[in-house]
Amino acid sequence: MKKILSLILVAMMLLVSLSACGGATSKVKVIDINLTEEEYAFGVDKTQPELLEKVNAFIKKIQEDGTFDEICNKYFGDGTPTPVVSAALDSSKDQLVVATNAAFEPFEYMDGESYLGIDMEIAALLAKELGQELVIMNMDFDAVCLSVGQQKCDIAMAGLTVKPEREEYVTFSTSYYSASQKIICMEDDTTFDACTDAASVEAILNGMDASTKIGVQNGTTGKFYVEGDADWGFNGYKVTCVGYQNGTLAVQDMINGGLNYVIIDSAPAACIADAFNKLG
Repeated sequence: MKKILSLILVAMMLLVSLSACGGATSKVKVIDINLTEEEYAFGVDKTQPELLEKVNAFIKKIQEDGTFDEICNKYFGDGTPTPVVSAALDSSKDQLVVATNAAFEPFEYMDGESYLGIDMEIAALLAKELGQELVIMNMDFDAVCLSVGQQKCDIAMAGLTVKPEREEYVTFSTSYYSASQKIICMEDDTTFDACTDAASVEAILNGMDASTKIGVQNGTTGKFYVEGDADWGFNGYKVTCVGYQNGTLAVQDMINGGLNYVIIDSAPAACIADAFNKLG
């Protein structure tokens, strides 16, 4: 899987800081058990039903002609990612304004001033299909759907899981990706080694109390899963849930000893773990 330069640079800076304080790095691992089943979709401005129709038609097109598979191969296979450059916001131009949180590899992340990721490459092709100039607005994940609901952006493309409460702000497109939540832990942690399915993992989590700290990315399914969410049918756990702006910061805190585990989407989990282990 391709590495993100921005993620590695952030991790390197944090690791250098640790080294200066006499700290040592340790490797991490991802527990290869899906804790949830969810669908990713794009969140379209409710006042633009014609855009929703075009987005759905475009998703169908790229899935049928192999374009979507080609994009995924750049991040999960041996392909080379294509950088995407955002134009400056200009109300006098015909632009597609995309809201994202570029800290969610492999769906959206940054390399210098360029955007990379599955969603970003789809955004570039979608804008081209619509004959519009692409503008990418990078913001906190919690603000992505809200910005579309306030008509500040046309569409949210940020590894978004379809969720009823988000439909207050956006209309979801058809699904384009199936995702799940996974646990990241320290490499020498054997807590979940004997687990074979989600039920066995959850049995262990249910036995933990507030002394166990689990890191999540704010506003994501991981947070809802750990804290509990009636709309999703998540009961939650008695652990202490700690929110972060992104998964990288959560894993770094776990390596530092501030957390016991991190729960995040499976694709970013693999990328983050791989990036830290290459540096360790």
